[in-house]
Amino acid sequence: MSSPVQPGQIQEAHVVAPEPAEPAERADASPRRRRRRPGPALSPLGRVGEAVRWVLLLGCSALFLYPFAWLLAASFKPRGEVFDNRLIPQTWQPENYVQVFDELPLVAWLGNSLLIAVLAAALVTVSSSLVAFGFAYFRFPGRKVLFGVVLATMMLPGAVTLVPQFLIWNQLGFVGTHVPLWGANLFGSAFYIFLQRQFFLSLPKELFEAARIDGLSAWGQFWRIAFPLSVPSFVIVFLFEFQASWNNLQGALIYLNAGSPEAYTVPLGIASAMTKYSPTSGGHGDYQYVMVAALIVTLPMLILFAFGQRSFIEGLATSGRKG
Repeated sequence: MSSPVQPGQIQEAHVVAPEPAEPAERADASPRRRRRRPGPALSPLGRVGEAVRWVLLLGCSALFLYPFAWLLAASFKPRGEVFDNRLIPQTWQPENYVQVFDELPLVAWLGNSLLIAVLAAALVTVSSSLVAFGFAYFRFPGRKVLFGVVLATMMLPGAVTLVPQFLIWNQLGFVGTHVPLWGANLFGSAFYIFLQRQFFLSLPKELFEAARIDGLSAWGQFWRIAFPLSVPSFVIVFLFEFQASWNNLQGALIYLNAGSPEAYTVPLGIASAMTKYSPTSGGHGDYQYVMVAALIVTLPMLILFAFGQRSFIEGLATSGRKG
Protein backbone atom coordinates (compact mmCIF):
# COMPACT_ATOMS: atom_id res chain seq x y z
CA MET A 1 0.00 0.00 0.00
CA SER A 2 1.13 3.49 -0.69
CA SER A 3 1.72 5.73 2.26
CA PRO A 4 -0.77 8.51 2.73
CA VAL A 5 0.21 11.98 1.78
CA GLN A 6 1.31 13.99 4.73
CA PRO A 7 0.10 17.55 5.11
CA GLY A 8 2.43 20.06 3.53
CA GLN A 9 3.91 17.49 1.15
CA ILE A 10 3.34 17.38 -2.58
CA GLN A 11 3.17 14.02 -4.20
CA GLU A 12 5.28 13.75 -7.29
CA ALA A 13 3.45 12.52 -10.36
CA HIS A 14 5.36 10.68 -12.99
CA VAL A 15 3.79 11.32 -16.42
CA VAL A 16 4.97 9.07 -19.17
CA ALA A 17 4.89 10.96 -22.43
CA PRO A 18 3.82 8.87 -25.40
CA GLU A 19 6.56 8.03 -27.79
CA PRO A 20 6.17 9.69 -31.17
CA ALA A 21 4.97 7.24 -33.74
CA GLU A 22 7.37 6.67 -36.54
CA PRO A 23 5.97 7.59 -39.94
CA ALA A 24 5.20 4.46 -41.85
CA GLU A 25 7.01 3.94 -45.11
CA ARG A 26 8.79 7.28 -45.21
CA ALA A 27 10.52 6.29 -48.36
CA ASP A 28 7.19 5.80 -50.09
CA ALA A 29 5.63 9.05 -48.76
CA SER A 30 7.39 11.30 -51.23
CA PRO A 31 6.72 10.63 -54.93
CA ARG A 32 10.22 11.83 -55.76
CA ARG A 33 11.80 9.07 -53.72
CA ARG A 34 9.82 6.31 -55.34
CA ARG A 35 11.85 4.13 -57.60
CA ARG A 36 10.42 2.06 -60.36
CA ARG A 37 11.12 -1.55 -59.99
CA PRO A 38 13.08 -2.82 -62.94
CA GLY A 39 11.12 -5.23 -65.09
CA PRO A 40 12.37 -8.62 -66.11
CA ALA A 41 15.37 -8.46 -68.36
CA LEU A 42 14.68 -9.34 -71.97
CA SER A 43 16.53 -12.16 -73.59
CA PRO A 44 18.52 -11.44 -76.78
CA LEU A 45 15.71 -12.96 -78.83
CA GLY A 46 13.17 -10.81 -76.98
CA ARG A 47 15.18 -7.67 -77.68
CA VAL A 48 15.27 -8.52 -81.37
CA GLY A 49 11.49 -9.02 -81.36
CA GLU A 50 10.98 -5.71 -79.58
CA ALA A 51 13.17 -3.92 -82.13
CA VAL A 52 11.31 -5.54 -85.04
CA ARG A 53 7.99 -4.50 -83.52
CA TRP A 54 9.07 -0.87 -83.21
CA VAL A 55 10.43 -0.86 -86.76
CA LEU A 56 7.12 -2.19 -88.09
CA LEU A 57 5.12 0.36 -86.11
CA LEU A 58 7.26 3.26 -87.29
CA GLY A 59 7.16 1.99 -90.87
CA CYS A 60 3.36 1.71 -90.88
CA SER A 61 3.06 5.15 -89.29
CA ALA A 62 5.31 6.66 -91.94
CA LEU A 63 3.31 4.91 -94.66
CA PHE A 64 0.05 6.42 -93.44
CA LEU A 65 1.57 9.86 -92.80
CA TYR A 66 3.27 10.11 -96.19
CA PRO A 67 0.19 11.35 -98.15
CA PHE A 68 -0.39 14.10 -95.59
CA ALA A 69 3.29 15.08 -95.67
CA TRP A 70 3.19 15.16 -99.48
CA LEU A 71 0.06 17.34 -99.43
CA LEU A 72 1.68 19.72 -96.96
CA ALA A 73 4.79 20.04 -99.11
CA ALA A 74 2.79 20.49 -102.33
CA SER A 75 0.80 23.34 -100.80
CA PHE A 76 4.00 25.43 -100.52
CA LYS A 77 5.24 24.78 -104.07
CA PRO A 78 4.80 26.90 -107.20
CA ARG A 79 2.74 25.69 -110.13
CA GLY A 80 5.49 23.86 -111.98
CA GLU A 81 6.73 21.87 -108.96
CA VAL A 82 3.51 20.60 -107.42
CA PHE A 83 3.92 17.01 -108.66
CA ASP A 84 7.71 16.63 -108.35
CA ASN A 85 7.24 14.25 -105.37
CA ARG A 86 9.61 16.12 -103.05
CA LEU A 87 8.74 16.31 -99.39
CA ILE A 88 10.92 19.43 -99.02
CA PRO A 89 9.97 22.04 -101.65
CA GLN A 90 12.79 23.28 -103.85
CA THR A 91 11.05 26.66 -104.12
CA TRP A 92 8.97 27.87 -101.20
CA GLN A 93 5.83 29.82 -102.04
CA PRO A 94 3.86 30.48 -98.81
CA GLU A 95 1.74 33.13 -100.51
CA ASN A 96 -0.39 30.26 -101.83
CA TYR A 97 -2.26 30.36 -98.52
CA VAL A 98 -3.23 33.97 -99.17
CA GLN A 99 -3.97 33.74 -102.88
CA VAL A 100 -6.22 30.70 -102.51
CA PHE A 101 -8.95 32.87 -100.94
CA ASP A 102 -8.84 35.14 -104.00
CA GLU A 103 -8.91 32.23 -106.43
CA LEU A 104 -11.61 30.12 -104.76
CA PRO A 105 -14.65 30.88 -102.54
CA LEU A 106 -13.13 28.66 -99.87
CA VAL A 107 -14.70 30.46 -96.91
CA ALA A 108 -18.19 29.93 -98.37
CA TRP A 109 -17.46 26.25 -98.98
CA LEU A 110 -16.23 25.78 -95.44
CA GLY A 111 -19.26 27.53 -94.01
CA ASN A 112 -21.68 25.46 -96.08
CA SER A 113 -20.00 22.19 -95.19
CA LEU A 114 -19.78 23.08 -91.51
CA LEU A 115 -23.48 24.00 -91.31
CA ILE A 116 -24.58 20.87 -93.16
CA ALA A 117 -22.28 18.56 -91.19
CA VAL A 118 -23.37 19.91 -87.80
CA LEU A 119 -27.08 19.70 -88.68
CA ALA A 120 -26.77 16.22 -90.16
CA ALA A 121 -24.71 14.87 -87.24
CA ALA A 122 -26.89 16.43 -84.54
CA LEU A 123 -30.17 15.32 -86.11
CA VAL A 124 -29.12 11.74 -86.75
CA THR A 125 -27.62 11.45 -83.26
CA VAL A 126 -30.85 12.54 -81.56
CA SER A 127 -33.27 10.63 -83.81
CA SER A 128 -31.24 7.41 -83.80
CA SER A 129 -30.77 7.48 -80.03
CA LEU A 130 -34.51 7.86 -79.41
CA VAL A 131 -35.33 4.90 -81.65
CA ALA A 132 -32.50 2.85 -80.11
CA PHE A 133 -33.75 3.58 -76.59
CA GLY A 134 -37.21 2.39 -77.57
CA PHE A 135 -35.86 -0.89 -78.96
CA ALA A 136 -33.69 -1.41 -75.88
CA TYR A 137 -36.14 -0.78 -73.02
CA PHE A 138 -39.68 -1.01 -74.34
CA ARG A 139 -41.54 -4.30 -74.84
CA PHE A 140 -44.23 -4.31 -77.52
CA PRO A 141 -45.56 -6.86 -80.02
CA GLY A 142 -43.38 -7.27 -83.09
CA ARG A 143 -40.39 -5.51 -81.54
CA LYS A 144 -37.85 -8.07 -82.76
CA VAL A 145 -39.40 -8.24 -86.22
CA LEU A 146 -39.40 -4.46 -86.55
CA PHE A 147 -35.80 -4.26 -85.36
CA GLY A 148 -34.84 -6.90 -87.92
CA VAL A 149 -36.50 -4.85 -90.66
CA VAL A 150 -34.52 -1.79 -89.55
CA LEU A 151 -31.27 -3.77 -89.74
CA ALA A 152 -32.27 -5.22 -93.12
CA THR A 153 -32.30 -1.71 -94.60
CA MET A 154 -28.52 -1.67 -94.20
CA MET A 155 -28.34 -4.40 -96.83
CA LEU A 156 -29.81 -2.12 -99.49
CA PRO A 157 -27.18 -0.46 -101.72
CA GLY A 158 -27.33 3.31 -101.82
CA ALA A 159 -27.95 3.27 -105.57
CA VAL A 160 -31.31 1.55 -105.01
CA THR A 161 -32.78 4.48 -103.07
CA LEU A 162 -30.90 7.22 -104.93
CA VAL A 163 -33.54 7.88 -107.62
CA PRO A 164 -36.59 7.68 -105.30
CA GLN A 165 -34.97 10.09 -102.86
CA PHE A 166 -34.18 12.54 -105.64
CA LEU A 167 -37.77 12.39 -106.90
CA ILE A 168 -39.09 13.04 -103.39
CA TRP A 169 -36.85 16.04 -102.81
CA ASN A 170 -37.60 17.34 -106.31
CA GLN A 171 -41.33 17.06 -105.66
CA LEU A 172 -40.88 19.00 -102.42
CA GLY A 173 -38.91 21.70 -104.24
CA PHE A 174 -35.66 21.30 -102.31
CA VAL A 175 -33.35 20.38 -105.19
CA GLY A 176 -30.64 23.03 -105.42
CA THR A 177 -30.71 23.69 -101.66
CA HIS A 178 -28.84 22.22 -98.71
CA VAL A 179 -31.92 20.57 -97.19
CA PRO A 180 -31.53 17.16 -98.91
CA LEU A 181 -28.00 16.86 -97.49
CA TRP A 182 -29.24 16.85 -93.89
CA GLY A 183 -33.03 16.44 -94.03
CA ALA A 184 -33.00 12.64 -94.33
CA ASN A 185 -31.21 12.39 -90.98
CA LEU A 186 -34.41 13.42 -89.21
CA PHE A 187 -35.49 9.77 -89.47
CA GLY A 188 -32.37 8.17 -88.03
CA SER A 189 -29.92 5.64 -89.45
CA ALA A 190 -30.10 1.85 -89.13
CA PHE A 191 -26.41 1.52 -88.32
CA TYR A 192 -26.49 4.19 -85.61
CA ILE A 193 -29.70 2.73 -84.14
CA PHE A 194 -28.00 -0.64 -83.83
CA LEU A 195 -24.84 0.92 -82.38
CA GLN A 196 -26.64 2.92 -79.71
CA ARG A 197 -29.03 0.10 -78.84
CA GLN A 198 -26.01 -2.05 -77.99
CA PHE A 199 -24.70 0.70 -75.75
CA PHE A 200 -28.04 1.18 -74.01
CA LEU A 201 -28.25 -2.55 -73.30
CA SER A 202 -24.98 -2.31 -71.36
CA LEU A 203 -26.55 0.07 -68.84
CA PRO A 204 -27.98 -1.40 -65.59
CA LYS A 205 -31.70 -2.07 -65.96
CA GLU A 206 -32.22 -1.50 -62.23
CA LEU A 207 -31.73 2.25 -62.76
CA PHE A 208 -34.65 2.46 -65.17
CA GLU A 209 -36.85 0.17 -63.07
CA ALA A 210 -36.25 2.33 -59.99
CA ALA A 211 -36.95 5.49 -61.99
CA ARG A 212 -40.17 3.97 -63.34
CA ILE A 213 -41.31 3.09 -59.82
CA ASP A 214 -40.61 6.67 -58.73
CA GLY A 215 -42.91 7.88 -61.49
CA LEU A 216 -40.34 9.14 -63.98
CA SER A 217 -41.67 9.28 -67.54
CA ALA A 218 -40.10 7.54 -70.51
CA TRP A 219 -38.65 10.83 -71.74
CA GLY A 220 -37.27 11.53 -68.27
CA GLN A 221 -35.60 8.12 -68.20
CA PHE A 222 -33.92 8.86 -71.51
CA TRP A 223 -32.89 12.43 -70.73
CA ARG A 224 -31.92 12.09 -67.06
CA ILE A 225 -30.48 8.56 -67.01
CA ALA A 226 -29.67 7.14 -70.45
CA PHE A 227 -28.23 10.30 -71.98
CA PRO A 228 -25.70 11.18 -69.21
CA LEU A 229 -24.49 7.57 -69.07
CA SER A 230 -24.24 7.21 -72.86
CA VAL A 231 -22.22 10.27 -73.81
CA PRO A 232 -19.46 8.15 -75.48
CA SER A 233 -22.01 6.59 -77.83
CA PHE A 234 -23.40 10.02 -78.72
CA VAL A 235 -19.92 11.29 -79.43
CA ILE A 236 -19.01 8.39 -81.68
CA VAL A 237 -22.24 8.72 -83.68
CA PHE A 238 -21.72 12.47 -84.02
CA LEU A 239 -18.13 12.00 -85.21
CA PHE A 240 -19.07 9.28 -87.70
CA GLU A 241 -21.87 11.30 -89.24
CA PHE A 242 -19.91 14.56 -89.21
CA GLN A 243 -17.09 12.87 -91.12
CA ALA A 244 -19.51 11.23 -93.57
CA SER A 245 -21.34 14.50 -94.23
CA TRP A 246 -18.12 16.51 -94.49
CA ASN A 247 -16.82 14.18 -97.24
CA ASN A 248 -20.15 13.66 -99.03
CA LEU A 249 -19.36 14.39 -102.66
CA GLN A 250 -22.13 12.32 -104.22
CA GLY A 251 -24.99 14.10 -102.46
CA ALA A 252 -23.59 17.54 -103.22
CA LEU A 253 -22.98 16.55 -106.83
CA ILE A 254 -26.61 15.51 -107.25
CA TYR A 255 -28.40 18.33 -105.42
CA LEU A 256 -26.03 21.33 -105.71
CA ASN A 257 -24.19 20.93 -109.00
CA ALA A 258 -26.62 23.15 -110.93
CA GLY A 259 -26.46 26.01 -108.45
CA SER A 260 -24.00 28.81 -107.73
CA PRO A 261 -20.38 27.87 -106.88
CA GLU A 262 -20.72 29.81 -103.62
CA ALA A 263 -23.36 27.26 -102.51
CA TYR A 264 -21.01 24.30 -103.00
CA THR A 265 -19.72 22.19 -100.18
CA VAL A 266 -16.03 21.46 -99.69
CA PRO A 267 -15.86 18.17 -101.69
CA LEU A 268 -17.84 19.58 -104.60
CA GLY A 269 -15.83 22.81 -104.53
CA ILE A 270 -12.49 21.00 -104.67
CA ALA A 271 -13.77 18.80 -107.50
CA SER A 272 -14.85 21.90 -109.43
CA ALA A 273 -11.45 23.51 -108.77
CA MET A 274 -9.70 20.46 -110.25
CA THR A 275 -11.78 20.92 -113.38
CA LYS A 276 -11.20 24.69 -113.41
CA TYR A 277 -7.40 24.41 -113.34
CA SER A 278 -7.16 21.39 -115.63
CA PRO A 279 -5.31 22.22 -118.89
CA THR A 280 -7.87 20.14 -120.81
CA SER A 281 -10.58 22.55 -119.63
CA GLY A 282 -8.63 25.68 -120.46
CA GLY A 283 -6.88 26.06 -117.11
CA HIS A 284 -3.21 26.69 -116.44
CA GLY A 285 -2.55 23.84 -114.04
CA ASP A 286 -2.60 25.92 -110.84
CA TYR A 287 -3.09 22.84 -108.70
CA GLN A 288 -1.19 24.38 -105.80
CA TYR A 289 -4.41 26.15 -104.81
CA VAL A 290 -6.24 22.82 -104.82
CA MET A 291 -3.56 21.40 -102.49
CA VAL A 292 -3.91 24.36 -100.12
CA ALA A 293 -7.70 24.00 -100.09
CA ALA A 294 -7.47 20.24 -99.51
CA LEU A 295 -5.10 20.78 -96.59
CA ILE A 296 -7.25 23.47 -94.99
CA VAL A 297 -10.44 21.41 -95.17
CA THR A 298 -8.78 18.48 -93.36
CA LEU A 299 -8.04 20.60 -90.29
CA PRO A 300 -11.61 20.61 -88.87
CA MET A 301 -11.70 16.81 -88.88
CA LEU A 302 -8.31 16.59 -87.17
CA ILE A 303 -9.36 19.09 -84.50
CA LEU A 304 -12.69 17.35 -83.95
CA PHE A 305 -11.08 13.96 -83.54
CA ALA A 306 -8.38 15.35 -81.26
CA PHE A 307 -11.01 16.67 -78.84
CA GLY A 308 -13.30 13.64 -79.09
CA GLN A 309 -10.85 10.76 -79.35
CA ARG A 310 -11.25 9.70 -75.70
CA SER A 311 -15.00 9.30 -76.01
CA PHE A 312 -14.54 7.90 -79.50
CA ILE A 313 -12.31 5.06 -78.28
CA GLU A 314 -14.47 4.46 -75.22
CA GLY A 315 -17.59 4.26 -77.35
CA LEU A 316 -15.99 1.74 -79.71
CA ALA A 317 -14.82 -0.37 -76.77
CA THR A 318 -18.16 -0.49 -74.93
CA SER A 319 -20.78 -0.45 -77.70
CA GLY A 320 -20.66 -4.21 -78.26
CA ARG A 321 -20.70 -5.61 -74.74
CA LYS A 322 -24.26 -6.95 -74.87
CA GLY A 323 -26.40 -8.21 -77.68
